[in-house]
Amino acid sequence: MKNATSSELFRKLPSVDELMRSPQLASLTASHGHAAVTDAIRVVLGRVRDEIASGLIDERSVDLAISGLPAAVEQQLRIALGYSLRTVINATGVILHTNLGRAPLAQAAIDRIRETAAAYSNLEFELSAGERGKRDVHVDRLFQRLLADEAGAGRSARVSTIVVNNNAAAVLLALNTLAESGEVIVSRGELVEIGGSFRIPDVMAKSGAILREVGTTNRTRIADYESAINERTRLLLRVHRSNFEISGFTEQASTAELVSLAQKRGLPVMEDLGSGALFDLRSIGINGEPSVLDSLRGGMDVVAYSGDKLLGGPQAGLISGDSNLVKRMRSNSLFRALRVDKLTYAALEATLLAYVKRDHDSIPTLRMMRCSKEEIGRRAEALAAKLAAPKLRVELADGESVIGGGSAPSAVLPTRLLAVTCEGMSADELAARLRGSEPPIVARVEDGRVLLDLRTVFPEQDESVGAAIVSLTDLER
Repeated sequence: MKNATSSELFRKLPSVDELMRSPQLASLTASHGHAAVTDAIRVVLGRVRDEIASGLIDERSVDLAISGLPAAVEQQLRIALGYSLRTVINATGVILHTNLGRAPLAQAAIDRIRETAAAYSNLEFELSAGERGKRDVHVDRLFQRLLADEAGAGRSARVSTIVVNNNAAAVLLALNTLAESGEVIVSRGELVEIGGSFRIPDVMAKSGAILREVGTTNRTRIADYESAINERTRLLLRVHRSNFEISGFTEQASTAELVSLAQKRGLPVMEDLGSGALFDLRSIGINGEPSVLDSLRGGMDVVAYSGDKLLGGPQAGLISGDSNLVKRMRSNSLFRALRVDKLTYAALEATLLAYVKRDHDSIPTLRMMRCSKEEIGRRAEALAAKLAAPKLRVELADGESVIGGGSAPSAVLPTRLLAVTCEGMSADELAARLRGSEPPIVARVEDGRVLLDLRTVFPEQDESVGAAIVSLTDLER
């Protein structure tokens, strides 16, 4: 039998109008509208035409594709009209996974977002006076309790905090306010690049401040800062190397030295923490990662840090420090362009209240960091016992979780891993199928095995992980 030509295969395909009139698509048109169904049909037919043009399918395959057109159109509609931003299960063991949205919010924060979003609020309205107010007050009062009382009695001014949309914005605002057209002195070893190719020198250039590099990549002494100070100097800047570390032949000016020099020369000193914690990381075995309190107690005038990293709240850039300097930043017109909305304030207020109440385990990020290897191991054992499938092999192995999100780069947390392999299926294929499950499950692939770390999986998600693994390994390749 002669093979059909491409032209003959193209002629077998129905037109868009023919498909629109078919009874199988009538219910879809009624539910989703004529325009949406038409667009879906064009996408599906275009896909089949591309396959014919490339010679990938024969006449039998085209007939099969035509018979499945209604189902293909329905699936395309689900994709086109569904949400692109989806909930996923993070089984990577990276707690602050930037690509997966960093810190998941506490339930109280979620509830506050829902309540605030569904109604009007006193975002910028002072109820007692019946007049316009400032949106900062909703969280500044809580930062006062968490920071000001403990930042050191020797401060000449109280500590205030303002909120912008991320830490890069916080650094931009601070530099523009304190050092526009002037020089900012920073060590060469602290000119970091964060995710997405954003670099400290670039942020500084946008702020209008002039970068003055001192020292070398691995060694910068306090004398380097002092010799660089001149009449154009406006600020001393310390940038915490939160996403990498330098070891070996190194030297770094201490916070005490920087603060002493700044006070002697009448200059403000600022620290960009990048992440920034409101609790003592040493309590969970993580050393060398300064907290916000550490910086303020050490005498830093201004500290910039993130809300959705070690703090465990929503994406935000936080600036805490001397109230007079923070007041200048608040009056900067750039602050309005960078300010956050009512939903961020709602989530941040609920997160800070958990700190005030010392309810740390209600914040998922902190709970995951505090979770012991033994607790994770018990969950992994229970889940492994349920993963019974003919082609499936599941082993438990020791491993390490990481903080992620550019925080504590050298810190690891001991954990127990589920190491999964499937006969007749590569680890990459198994991981891809897990990402295609509902909800998608994101895991690691190492040494030909799919590794799942339950530290970053919510306990109520364990059953979904197990069911997805068993069902996917039963599929034919």
